[in-house]
Amino acid sequence: MKIQGVTIEDDPTLLRKRRALATKKTTRQIGVRIFLVAMSLLFLVPFYWMFNTALKSNPELAITPPTLFPQSWEWDNFVQAVNTIPFFQYFLNTVVYTALVVIGAVLSNLIVAYGFSCIEWRGRKLVFYLVLVTIFIPFPIAIIPLFDLFAWLHWINTLLPLVVPAFLGSAFYIFLLRQFLLQIPKEMLDAARIDGASEWRILWQVVTPIAKPALGAVAILSAVGAWNDFMGPLIYLQDDTMHTLSIGLQAFRSTHDVQFNLLMAASILVVLPIVLLFFIFQRFFIEGVTMGSIK
Repeated sequence: MKIQGVTIEDDPTLLRKRRALATKKTTRQIGVRIFLVAMSLLFLVPFYWMFNTALKSNPELAITPPTLFPQSWEWDNFVQAVNTIPFFQYFLNTVVYTALVVIGAVLSNLIVAYGFSCIEWRGRKLVFYLVLVTIFIPFPIAIIPLFDLFAWLHWINTLLPLVVPAFLGSAFYIFLLRQFLLQIPKEMLDAARIDGASEWRILWQVVTPIAKPALGAVAILSAVGAWNDFMGPLIYLQDDTMHTLSIGLQAFRSTHDVQFNLLMAASILVVLPIVLLFFIFQRFFIEGVTMGSIK
C-alpha cells in the first residue's frame, strides 16, 4: 500500500503506527469481551445458586458457611417437588394460558400496528399518541373496575379475563411493531395496491413475512409475561384446579417454607421452559428489539 508515493512496508514510522493502531483495536476488543463474559457470569450466579441448592439434602442446607457444590447429588428433590403439588396440572394450565395470550398478542397488535404504520388516514398520529398514553396507567388503578366488569360478564374463575385482553392489543407491543413496520418501503405497499391486493392480503402476504423478527419479539415478551403472571391468576382464578405455576409455586412456598431445596427444585422446573424458549428464538428476539434494517 502506498500513501503519497511512500510504501508503508518501507517506512518504519508508518509501519509502527499501523501496528500500534491494530494492537489498540485488538486490546479494546479483548477488554470488551472480557467485560461481557464477566457480566454474563455475574447474571448466572443466581441460577447456579438455585441449581446448587436444589441438589442438596436437608442436613447439608444447615451447613455454615454453605458449600459451593453439593456433597451428594439429590436428584430425588425434583421428583418430590413435582409430587408435592399438582405440578403437571398447573403446568398444563400455564401452557394453555400462555399459548392463548401469545396468539392474541401477535394477531391483535400486528393488525393495529399495520393500521398505524402502513395506512394513511386523518388523525393517525393523534390516536397513536392516545394509545401510548395508556402505558402510564398503573395496573392497581384498573384492578377494581376490571374485576367488576368481568364479574358482571360472569367471567370470574375462567381464563377469559386473562386471555381476552390480549386480543385487544397492548400499547407497548403496538409501538414495537409500528416502529418496525415503518421501515417497510412505501413503494412496496403501493405496488401491491396497484396490483389489486386488498389491505388484508397485503398484511398477511407482504407485511407479515417481513415482520417475523418483530413478531417473534412480541411472542417471546408476551409468553414470558403470561408464564410469570401472578396477579391475574390470583385475582380471577378461584378454583385450585385452574391455578397456574406461579400460584402453585407460591402455595408450595407457604406450605413448605423450610424445605428450600424442594422450593429451588420447583423453581428450576418453572423457569426452565422460559430459558429454553429464549435460547431457541433469541435471534428473532434480538432482531425484533434492535429494529434491524429491512432488506
